[in-house]
Amino acid sequence: MTEKLRSVLTARGVEYVFCSFVELTGAPKAKLVPVSHIEEFAQDGAGFAGFACGDVGQGPHDPDICSVPDFRSLTILPWRKNVAWVTGNLYVEGKPWPLCPRTVLMHQLELAKKQGYVVNIGIEPEFILLKKDAQGEYVPWDEFDTLVKPCYDLRALYRNLDLMTALLGFMQELGWDPYANDHEDANCQFEINWTYSDALTTADRHTFFKMLTSQVAKRFGAVATHMPKPFSKLTGSGCHFHLSLWDGEGRRNLFLDEGDARGLGLSTLGYQFLAGAMEHARALSALVAPTVNDYKRLSVGEFLTGVASGLTWTPAFISYGDNNRTQMFRVPEPGRFECRLVSGAVNPYLGLAGFIAAGLDGIRRKLDPGPPNIGRNMYALSPEDVRSGGPALVPQSLPEALDAFEGNSVITGALGPELTAEFLRVKRGEWTRYHSTVSQWEIDHYLALF
Repeated sequence: MTEKLRSVLTARGVEYVFCSFVELTGAPKAKLVPVSHIEEFAQDGAGFAGFACGDVGQGPHDPDICSVPDFRSLTILPWRKNVAWVTGNLYVEGKPWPLCPRTVLMHQLELAKKQGYVVNIGIEPEFILLKKDAQGEYVPWDEFDTLVKPCYDLRALYRNLDLMTALLGFMQELGWDPYANDHEDANCQFEINWTYSDALTTADRHTFFKMLTSQVAKRFGAVATHMPKPFSKLTGSGCHFHLSLWDGEGRRNLFLDEGDARGLGLSTLGYQFLAGAMEHARALSALVAPTVNDYKRLSVGEFLTGVASGLTWTPAFISYGDNNRTQMFRVPEPGRFECRLVSGAVNPYLGLAGFIAAGLDGIRRKLDPGPPNIGRNMYALSPEDVRSGGPALVPQSLPEALDAFEGNSVITGALGPELTAEFLRVKRGEWTRYHSTVSQWEIDHYLALF
């Protein structure tokens, strides 16, 4: 098999392969392997000093961690065709490493498969284009992109047409079938949508997409960031998940029911999965909004945001409804639902693993999400509405989300004890470092006051 792969790659002009994986935060790591050594790479994987890789749960004394490639993910870089990329799963001394995010997702997909389900996922990744000004500060890339409400602005999209069509062209070349690109709500913020796939393929493609946006933006002199909230006054970047379960052959959408009495086009199975996601939403927040910065994107109430356009477009409450973007869970059309909580910082392998575990728990327990919110502006809810039995709040800080995560046996069970412990250690350490850093806001407000 490897000899055939080597000959195929050589015939296509590929000389080098990035052997890649992601660590806990979703950051990609890699070694560059010449195709002449593809055989040993395919069999044993590429070895890494785990402690140097980031958050993979190893110390400097531990043996090598190896990324064994999954060649289903092999992608030739369309902007540099003599190089390919392949992601893999982590092993230590020949055994699967329990802190491998991709392995965790594959385990949840296997559990779903045993129940007769294929998990299909579509995503909507947003990113912002930046440059440095004369003072060395990052600012929006397009100096003419200054509208208070720039969403869908044709002029701004046209000014960036060469960059966007380069991205779209490469995605078409890769066979991803991109179908829409637009300017989003923040200045110099864009989104590209491509056709859904099975969950593992989508997670792999999202990982590659971040590299794609980074490299293409660089060619035009810009910096592309998926950071959730780079500017206080601008809307943050999400990565909304669209979920559906299909039959084992992937031919029939099991979430689809055109005769749904609630009018949303979801089946009983779809509502049960959705109810599971809602039941575990506060714990899931730690996985899909995993940084300190995320909770500056997530806020309660449209009048508390301070965002220039007047709206964050992020959910404040755990609710669901029809095609209504103020809900955490939106049903844009029959047969699927969207989670709008997910941020640009998500590690897609962990986020999707958590969602699948939550949804399967909802199916197992035959949960029901209750009646949908139809036509209601969830941003307009008052504190009194919430106190009087309204929907639960989305966590408002990383520590709050981590506490919900730690206390949820379904979500932590999906990750396993080793990865759960490492995730909590890393993320609580992130909060401690952030909380211990004196900000410019504190200097401005307190220095002359006391």
